[in-house]
Amino acid sequence: MAWSCARGSVGWVLGKRSSHRRWRDSGTGSPGKRSQHQEAFGQPSQARGVILEADLLRARSWTLFMFVCPFHHRLFCDSVILPAGLRRSLRACSTGKTRALESGGPRQGGGLPRRLGGAVRPRREEAEGPAAPGAGREPPEPPRAVPPLRGRAEGSRAGAAAGRAGAMLLRLAPEFQLRRDVLPWLAERGCAAALDTSENSSALYVVNVERNGKVIYTWKGNQRNTHIGLYDLQTKQNEHLYMFEKNLHIISCSINNERTLLAVSFCQYTEEERASQLLQSVSKYLTLLIEIHPINNVRVLKAVDSCVRVQFLYPVEGRNASRESRLLLVSEDKYIEQYDIHVVAEEHKVVIQKSGQLPRAKVVDDLVWAQWDMMEQRLFYIVPKESKSTLRCVQFYPEENFNSILESHLDIAVNDTQLKLVNFGYDYCQDQDVASKSLNLQVFTSKAGGLCVCCSLASDIPHEIIYSIYFLHKGYNKTFTVSLERTKSNQFKEVAFMNLDYYVAAYLPGQFLHLLNIQHPDMLCYSLFLTGEDARIDMLQNCSIRSPWVSAVLDCNAGSLYDVSISDSALLQFLQKSKRDCERLAALHCALLYFQHTEDLEMQIIRWISENLSTCHSFNPIQEFIIASLYCRMCPETQNLDKLLPYTSLHDWIGVVPGVICATDIISLPVLEFQNSKGFWEKLNSNLESVKYAEPHLHYHSKVLRREWRNLSEEREERRTTAYLRNIFENAKKVLSHLDTWDSEARLVPLFEEEDYQQQLLMGLMVAQLKDHLMRHLQYVGKKKIDQIVLDYVANLLNLVHRIMKEVWRRYQLHSCIFCFDERGSAGEFAVFHIMSRILEAANGMCMPLPPGFHTLHLGLGVRCLPLHTLLHYIDSGILQLTETCVRKLLKDLDDTEQNEKLKFSIVMRLPEALGQKVRQYWNHPINANLIARKYVKLLLEKLGNRQGSRPIPERLSVPVEFLPLNYLTDMLAEIENQGVHPYEKQDHVNARFVEETALKHTMTLLGLKYS
Repeated sequence: MAWSCARGSVGWVLGKRSSHRRWRDSGTGSPGKRSQHQEAFGQPSQARGVILEADLLRARSWTLFMFVCPFHHRLFCDSVILPAGLRRSLRACSTGKTRALESGGPRQGGGLPRRLGGAVRPRREEAEGPAAPGAGREPPEPPRAVPPLRGRAEGSRAGAAAGRAGAMLLRLAPEFQLRRDVLPWLAERGCAAALDTSENSSALYVVNVERNGKVIYTWKGNQRNTHIGLYDLQTKQNEHLYMFEKNLHIISCSINNERTLLAVSFCQYTEEERASQLLQSVSKYLTLLIEIHPINNVRVLKAVDSCVRVQFLYPVEGRNASRESRLLLVSEDKYIEQYDIHVVAEEHKVVIQKSGQLPRAKVVDDLVWAQWDMMEQRLFYIVPKESKSTLRCVQFYPEENFNSILESHLDIAVNDTQLKLVNFGYDYCQDQDVASKSLNLQVFTSKAGGLCVCCSLASDIPHEIIYSIYFLHKGYNKTFTVSLERTKSNQFKEVAFMNLDYYVAAYLPGQFLHLLNIQHPDMLCYSLFLTGEDARIDMLQNCSIRSPWVSAVLDCNAGSLYDVSISDSALLQFLQKSKRDCERLAALHCALLYFQHTEDLEMQIIRWISENLSTCHSFNPIQEFIIASLYCRMCPETQNLDKLLPYTSLHDWIGVVPGVICATDIISLPVLEFQNSKGFWEKLNSNLESVKYAEPHLHYHSKVLRREWRNLSEEREERRTTAYLRNIFENAKKVLSHLDTWDSEARLVPLFEEEDYQQQLLMGLMVAQLKDHLMRHLQYVGKKKIDQIVLDYVANLLNLVHRIMKEVWRRYQLHSCIFCFDERGSAGEFAVFHIMSRILEAANGMCMPLPPGFHTLHLGLGVRCLPLHTLLHYIDSGILQLTETCVRKLLKDLDDTEQNEKLKFSIVMRLPEALGQKVRQYWNHPINANLIARKYVKLLLEKLGNRQGSRPIPERLSVPVEFLPLNYLTDMLAEIENQGVHPYEKQDHVNARFVEETALKHTMTLLGLKYS
């Protein structure tokens, strides 16, 4: 069935925003209404820009051959017949029995067509935005195709799935693997025979990972002896530390920083051996301190029936070797002790100085959960207190002391029957037994002062997972509920948590991967929730993983240590194929804030933005790109600047994240007790202070800037020379000169080549107001430093707009011929004009300045690309602004054909008075002279008033004119001129004689007579 789409109108349905509560986000419910009608060529219309629908569709007819799917009752474009040179074939997505068909043929099944040259879309989620104005002229040639973003999947669904299979969002780089790094070394030592048994999983395993990158592992020798080895991540070398001539089960092991002492805790026998050998009087667990430089004395620290973990404290990096070591002993009897060990050098060995009992101190008692932070030497632990649990932290210092520094009340029910330990060694068998009886809970910190408590909660529903993240630095808790699609009855349902510094990852193998933004967790749209192939991590197929430090994961079962990071290529691929605003916004922020800014990444994001300007319905991608880029560039320079600069253009986000339900609860802020502490604790305290003083109100916003800019823009000319305005324009000059020092090369885009009063006024005001804002909250920062921050911020803002324009300019291969108004604009210019209109919309929404020359360039493209009536509508609506440079060139370069006269006359009639006086003189035409004369007479008569005086006879024309009304008018005008009133002081030729001559010429023209 053939459908003809000519000069009709296209309807659309805008999704309505549902009500939203700040502290309750629902992941269920239907999304906003989808678009029911799509445009034949171009993008669907939208409400943001002022686009005339009739103008857009007044182009030549497009004929579409369509068909009706008998099963889904939908219309699909099978092929599109375009004008000469524009014909393209339509690509269809096919899965199963659905196949791509020839043009005009029937289609089986429900396969959806791919987009046609980036223009035809079958669904609103795939729509790219309104067709750029330009109907009424012959449609331009299509722009040159641009390569897709890196990692973009093309083709059928099967091909897309295959493309996704090769790109995982989390990239794991193996730092250490038992099979790769230890087994070959053991084989050289003749131990391979002992490892080639069915008990490999228990014969060789990782025991601990130290702060300095030393991995401690144990294995069984040929004679079933128990060996302890060490692998250095820096040198990639293995070292044998100690051997027990007995088959023991090593529970915990730690080596001091100087590698002179080894602490080992092990189980001497199993319960079956104890019963069979009647060894009731022998302790089950033994904790030893061994001198290993060289191997010498062995001292027993504990001989008890309760399990003990050991961990040496490490000094700060770069500190010289110490004669003292400190050792933590963690007992499952719910206490932790610290041993002070002094060593001395005797001949060629290092021995413990005291022969008696070692001095020790109780660190904490009655705890039910503990976690060791090896990198920062911190101990987090939980003690039960009434109906709640209290999280506390002990900070260990190099000066042999430790302090309790944090206390926070958590509404978490912790099993107090058995102690749960995290990062105190890795005894996989025992950890699995404890994990099945206790709460899965971990504490993560970030470099920016973030403190999170992650825990998975029990659910009464079989196919449901519940986990909570306590953002202690923000003062609230978010509880997430995920309904699993498929779950085997014996599947291990425990969420694994990973610390990625800027993000916390909640991962359930085979089900989902949730990347939660730590810095900005208030809105769910800044966190990524992935399922299916997007959530796949091939190297982590079980939940027996730990996060020993930031961006590191230890698979305890496999004995592998990985460096974890977010893959930039996979993230860009995900950004390109995402159809939901929440996914796009989260991926965009992740790309900008996690990876900081690189030229290649920035270029690909700009390309994605230019292709998806109108597919994002709940946020403006240009605004988010500019604000997030400025945030990540500026905040690292000064502490607490991240709390004063905006990181998003959204004040709130109304929407849902499919697949997950979130409930938010306010919690009490942690209590800190420290003095003169730097680093993490100082940043955490700053975060807590900002929460107390209403953090959203600290961010800079443009409400006051917009109001002040409007007031100053409406001031009269004589008031623009005040000292206040001189200071503002001086600020603008500093910004532009600061920007010139960055970009000394010849600019590809014709920007920064003229003065723009309005934009310079805006950028000067922004400098002044942003400076005042920072001075109020950064009083400890000097004025010179704040001046530099503000100049960098505004200059970076202008540079980002210029960068967008440069990438777009380069993509469509434009050049300076855009100011040749005698030619019609190409399709590339048409696309650039549309992008510039969206940049202008984004700038107006944020009240941010644009580079000088932007409006001139925008107007030049508009003159070349738009039909006259659409051009004038854009000017009247304020989308296009008349600038002196563009109007002067237009009046001078275009000849006075009938079409050009109509264009010039329409432009001249819309010029503001001040601008009109400057540029009308460049159009030597009777119409323009008539306009000037009329305006001149009007201004003089307005100033005449009731003045009386002598009426001298003005200088008359060489030919006497006997036309009394005209004589009387010229006499009156001459009288006013002689009184010193002259509206056009800079145009001396505009006077009473000019008016008289123009009036005569106009009259003769109307009468059809020749004027001489």
